[in-house]
Amino acid sequence: MTTAATPLPGPIDPPTRLLMGPGPINPYPSVLRSMSAPLVGQYDPFMTATMAETQALYRAVWRTDNDATVLVDGTSRAGIEAALVSLIRPGDRVLVPVFGRFGHLLAEIAERALAEVHTIEVPWGQVFPTSVLAEAVARVRPVVVALVQGDTSTTMNQPLDGIGEICARHGAMLYTDATASLCGNPFEADAWGVDAATAGLQKCLGGPSGSSPLTLSERAVEVVRSRPRVEAGIREDDDPLGAEFIRSNYFDLGMILDYWGPRRLNHHTEATSMLYAARECARLHLAEGHEAVLARHRLAGEAMLAGVRALGLETFGDLGHRMHNVLAVHIPSEVPGDAVRTELLEDFGIEIGTSFGPLHGRVWRIGTMGFNARRDAVLTTLAALGAVLARHRPHDGLAAPASEAVAAATAVYDGAGA
Repeated sequence: MTTAATPLPGPIDPPTRLLMGPGPINPYPSVLRSMSAPLVGQYDPFMTATMAETQALYRAVWRTDNDATVLVDGTSRAGIEAALVSLIRPGDRVLVPVFGRFGHLLAEIAERALAEVHTIEVPWGQVFPTSVLAEAVARVRPVVVALVQGDTSTTMNQPLDGIGEICARHGAMLYTDATASLCGNPFEADAWGVDAATAGLQKCLGGPSGSSPLTLSERAVEVVRSRPRVEAGIREDDDPLGAEFIRSNYFDLGMILDYWGPRRLNHHTEATSMLYAARECARLHLAEGHEAVLARHRLAGEAMLAGVRALGLETFGDLGHRMHNVLAVHIPSEVPGDAVRTELLEDFGIEIGTSFGPLHGRVWRIGTMGFNARRDAVLTTLAALGAVLARHRPHDGLAAPASEAVAAATAVYDGAGA
């Protein structure tokens, strides 16, 4: 119980930050405005119409005709868990190719779903050749192949074209975690034969975390529908009760599809403000144009790369397979990496990230995604980073002052006519 001796905090008043790390990022202003729109009841005609509109928008974002295209309420991990726990039966073989932290996450969730998990790995900073994936699928004979597209821990982007066909040839389903890559890098759900994919709003889609777009192929829907269960109290006499039902209530995609589908069968109360945000993220993407958004992310990434090279920083990993929207750079041995990040935050209000596991403290990760994949954000970040680095490398090896880093990035933009 609050007493007079316990002062109440004031209204929330966060500092202004430019979020140039691996995500979350600053949302588009209109996304934030959309979240302040009035709430309606979960079965209000406006609500159900907005849900249907959002499904149609995300079909275009995912580049799919999948009817089963919905949102899972929760951060991107909620979508990942919903997909895996709904597609994996206990004892199913699951193949997880790991090239960074988030491949390990997929293996962790599959293990919790009681799968027989098989992993293959390449060193962080590399991706899998298609031939290696094809050999592993043929050898393991998995029910599901769970593969990250863009792993922000390493900033690598795994090529997916051809992987769906390999999986289908061996009777496996392909699930892809596109949390960090969707809308900043090409993703073709139908053309690539992806059976299930999930993402989040807080990266290239330019929204806050808290909603996970998901799409399922007809084949994946058949698997979900083969594991039916409807809760007592809303169950009808002809609703089947499968023995192999999905072992999660909240993440049961069968019930989530019934909630989003014509039955509108109660499952949870849709997070209305997050629905509005997700709708606006997709609307903005399609209004700008799919190819234009990809080109903007590619250009911002190229400009940031030119700028950090002008600062004398070395990049990490296979640049031929890096994501457009996040870049990893080695922290110079004489530079205190965490101190630089702190000074950027405190003196300039700019956030960049480090990484995890074997890369923790060894690289900075600088993002250029969503609303922040724009010229002024890139140039401001480079100017600030150059100024902070000059404090820590006053004599030796700073290849260029901040102005030259800004000039290098500006030349990339000017060369593209942007």
